[in-house]
Amino acid sequence: MDSSARPQPPAKKSYILYKALLAGFVTYLVLSILAGIAIADLSLKLHRLPLRHQQAIATAVQADFGAQLQDVTITAADGVMLKGWFVHPHGYNGNAVILLHGITDNREGVAGYGHLLLEHGYAVLLPDARGHGESGGELATYGVKESDDVHRWVSWIYAHDPPQCVYGFGESYGAALILQSLAAENRFCAVAAESPFSTAREMSFERVSGPLHFGPWFGRTLGRPAIWSAMAYARVRYGIDLLQPSPLQAVARSTVPVLLIHGEDDRNVASRHSRLIAAASPNSVTLWLVPHAGHTMAWAATHGEFEGRLLGWFASHTQPRQNPFVNPVAAASF
Repeated sequence: MDSSARPQPPAKKSYILYKALLAGFVTYLVLSILAGIAIADLSLKLHRLPLRHQQAIATAVQADFGAQLQDVTITAADGVMLKGWFVHPHGYNGNAVILLHGITDNREGVAGYGHLLLEHGYAVLLPDARGHGESGGELATYGVKESDDVHRWVSWIYAHDPPQCVYGFGESYGAALILQSLAAENRFCAVAAESPFSTAREMSFERVSGPLHFGPWFGRTLGRPAIWSAMAYARVRYGIDLLQPSPLQAVARSTVPVLLIHGEDDRNVASRHSRLIAAASPNSVTLWLVPHAGHTMAWAATHGEFEGRLLGWFASHTQPRQNPFVNPVAAASF
């Protein structure tokens, strides 16, 4: 009788099963570590989109508002040079708005909002986030360093063209940055943010699950080794805590009025993120969930209502929360 056809003893079967499970576990752990390293690098080192329409925008600003598209440079706390545009319209209403773009975009991506605000007399500042456009910096840190960058931009406005109020508006990545700046920056009269994430931890569950088309449950369970690997690699290699960014905590500590805008059909950053932020700060946050709107598509979905809500929000908040001339940035240059 062929020995291979004989039934295996129970102990041997258990040993074979144990080896198979151990091999599967080790393979999964190795793949998770490699995936985490890839996630960290792809998250921190972003594709840089160059400016392409500066001359056209400058021409439109001059023709429509009798103003110049002024190049502005400031120095970040770590020595990185940050670039942006500033426009002071001929029909100035005494207030200014900082506009922050989305991830892998640049200041041109929010030029349309700038045009809307210039039409209503606001001066506008359009910075490139670090690691984006013409700003320096090799890494995007999702608010770890950008929060202070925003603080320095506010100080630049008050030092060089003092307004009655400074407001903020950001979309997606820029929304998360403007909200995180509120942990230390309380000179805004009000801010509006469209499609922000709530915390990097919550967002990591979705990002790990996304490529496999699983829900956030995967990131909270089987995907955790990849998240831990990404966090450890980023901390050791770059000195960055990938799970530190938290717009939710920043807003909870702030008294600056916040208008949260989020499309109910957003498949990039689920509307639950804005719901979480609003629930954590019911006294300072107004939440507008936009039916049938995708990621950062509220203006396209409800053109007139979006403009009315945004402009009305700024117009209804006319007092900064702190002396606006605190901590001007001495290193800023113009």
